[in-house]
Amino acid sequence: MRAGKRTACGDGGGLFEDPDFPPDDSSVFTDGSTPISRLQGHIVWLRPQEICQSPVVFPDNIRLSHAKQGLLGDCWFLCACSALLKNRHLLDKVFPPHQPLWSDSKYRGSFHFRFWETGHWTEVTIDDRLPCVDSALCFSRCHAPSAFWVALLEKAYAKHRGSYEQLWAGQVSEAIVDLTGGLAECWSLSHFGSEEEEEEEEHHHNGATRKRLKLDFICTLRATCALSCSTQSIPGGDGVPGQHHAMAVMEWLDVKTLTGSPVRLFRVRNPWGRCCWGGAWTEGGAGWRSLDSADALDIQAKAAQGDFWLEESEFLSHFDDVTVGYPINEEGHLQSIYTGNPLPHRHHLPGRWVKGLSSGGSRNSSSYGTNPKFWLNMRENGEVVVSLLQHGKPRRPSDAALKGDARRRRDRAIALHMWKREVVLHERLEPGHYLMIPSTYQSGAEARFLIRVFSSSTSSVSALKRPAPPLPLPTDGEWETNHFRGSWVEGRSAGGSRNFPSHAQNPRFPFTVCDEPILPGLNVKVNLSQSRSQSDLLPIGFHIYKIPARKQSLSIAGEDPVASCVPHCYTQDVSLSCTLPLGAYLIVPSTYQPNCAADFTISLARPIHRRVVKSQEKLGRAIQEVSHISMMQSSPLASSSLLH
Repeated sequence: MRAGKRTACGDGGGLFEDPDFPPDDSSVFTDGSTPISRLQGHIVWLRPQEICQSPVVFPDNIRLSHAKQGLLGDCWFLCACSALLKNRHLLDKVFPPHQPLWSDSKYRGSFHFRFWETGHWTEVTIDDRLPCVDSALCFSRCHAPSAFWVALLEKAYAKHRGSYEQLWAGQVSEAIVDLTGGLAECWSLSHFGSEEEEEEEEHHHNGATRKRLKLDFICTLRATCALSCSTQSIPGGDGVPGQHHAMAVMEWLDVKTLTGSPVRLFRVRNPWGRCCWGGAWTEGGAGWRSLDSADALDIQAKAAQGDFWLEESEFLSHFDDVTVGYPINEEGHLQSIYTGNPLPHRHHLPGRWVKGLSSGGSRNSSSYGTNPKFWLNMRENGEVVVSLLQHGKPRRPSDAALKGDARRRRDRAIALHMWKREVVLHERLEPGHYLMIPSTYQSGAEARFLIRVFSSSTSSVSALKRPAPPLPLPTDGEWETNHFRGSWVEGRSAGGSRNFPSHAQNPRFPFTVCDEPILPGLNVKVNLSQSRSQSDLLPIGFHIYKIPARKQSLSIAGEDPVASCVPHCYTQDVSLSCTLPLGAYLIVPSTYQPNCAADFTISLARPIHRRVVKSQEKLGRAIQEVSHISMMQSSPLASSSLLH
């Protein structure tokens, strides 16, 4: 592998040569496990002016601007690039305009790009030496041979990912997020069975959240949203068996036949740059004869190189998935693909699943409650979209060659549950606090993640504070326990969880931590027990709030808990052991739903020899007002399972 001849600038200066992404095997290959490994020793790196006489970034004919796939299996990336051509403001974000070009005196052989990565935009600078075989680009290019925006963007993305080989096989949704900073969903075109089968499929499918196709949702946004489809069996028999191939959906039209019957037609573009379809709507096919001849000619004229038309029934039967990218308007706000509404309020918080601490696994696991938790506070009615993005070490390209379960074992099955009343994601949420719990499918699996929230109305997101990690209790110490009795009374003190405006009615039990522990360890143990039969249990939980110094009232409005016993559980008892610093605190027990009547007992234990906890209540008299924080361990209001 060798670089082309050194080229000089118009004023005699040398051209930029990127030391971090040199023209050698290290920039192309990671482990040589993909089919491009046969190119070793045959690649020459040339600048655009060495490939053609008058290179440009974009051609004058927009139809020739689209990407044509080369020898690299990055159809998923090229489909996402189609979205940039639909939205020039998104393209300008990734590929800033007004950079010196080959005919400019300020040209220095370098180009600057930006990619979104885990919450921020990352700058990537490359030189314009491109990999070629026989003096022609060997990877992706424009349909116009003198236009180089695709080849340059592909090189920058390869540098961002580590090598060209790292781009072999991927998901369109990943590329859409990297190129726009937005969101993408994967909708399944396959048949689903029961809800249980759907949940199992969500955990094991190699893709984003699978949803039934509902194109009517995005009908008004189809001119700006990114839309692609994928299949595992390429029409016409091309491709590698067992590997998905992605294609861009350029548009769809609703037309009527000569008999008045409605027909929905899809124009699909194959990144290979050639038609691979032989249905009724190919050129000269029988389908066109069912339309008015003038309409048929107008529709067929829309097709560019690599495009083909097919009707909805063919589309649904021959493709497996559709990926939909959320539009982003010129103000930079995400738009809902369900309503078209802008979602100008956005938040993101990083998190991590740590084995033995915060990797509790799925809701089937007894340790589920140890997963990280986040509060979503909706201050007014609004539409909300929540995303859970898993990230970590770059995958090896050899992972892309694995099939079935072998490949899945290298990924983390992840899920996101949100607790609140009978609402689901993408609908309008009422004001209140919502508890979001991201999880891996298996307990103990470790990974980093980013949780993102987009809403149409004012909102905030915060991480639920974790108590200090529990330490073994000393065997030679004794604990003193005080018991407090209370009641949740319908209409008076059964305020329900923090999701409900009435939660301030719940009982409150104050106590004080007077001294620091003499030795490291736990200094507070709280148990909540409900007085109901096993066949009639309520979901219960409690939280501990710290009362700010010099605060006269015991109101906790606007305060976050310092320790929480979550989720709300359908059990007789729930308990929590923690370490608390000096200060005054409140224990706030509650049921999940308001107006659920029951008697209960709170047990507050302290280590006798440490003299750290002093109750401010002689017996079980509680203040019949407060708030509450928690979630119930029943069906969440919304769930999303992903497998990256």
